[in-house]
Amino acid sequence: MPKRAGNRVSLDLAGKPVSASRTEMTEVVLPQDANVFGNILGGRVMHLVDIAAAITAHRHCRSMAVTASVDHIDFRNPIRVGEVIMLKASLNRAFHTSMEIGVKVFSEDILTGERKHTTSAYVTFVALDENHQPKPVAPVICKTPEDRRRYREALVRRKYRLAHRGNEP
Repeated sequence: MPKRAGNRVSLDLAGKPVSASRTEMTEVVLPQDANVFGNILGGRVMHLVDIAAAITAHRHCRSMAVTASVDHIDFRNPIRVGEVIMLKASLNRAFHTSMEIGVKVFSEDILTGERKHTTSAYVTFVALDENHQPKPVAPVICKTPEDRRRYREALVRRKYRLAHRGNEP
């Protein structure tokens, strides 16, 4: 049933837990992914972050979704050729038609098993209907204290993101 909220129409959608859309990706860093120092290219990491976040968004909204914003990406440690890159993406919060996804990237040394947190990013996706127009998304259900913390912090980032775009929330 459509329900009017201000001048927007939203649908009553059943909420989904964060765990329903969580995504993990793993691959080996190969020479074609590297710069002259033997580290994975930042652009390659950004590409993988976008893919992991997209899978999370698609799983949550069960429709097509497009990247609307990458408002933060932080490179902490390099990932060397031959190491494993692991990406973990989780839905932080669903808004009317958009979703914020947090992605953490880790490296793993194949020989020692040592893991390092290498990159963090926040990516916003917008769900699209069959006409490629924004469509409402289901709310997120937070089940853990970590889920609730990330949910609260996502609103702060959204307000900042929208203020810098010149739009009102």
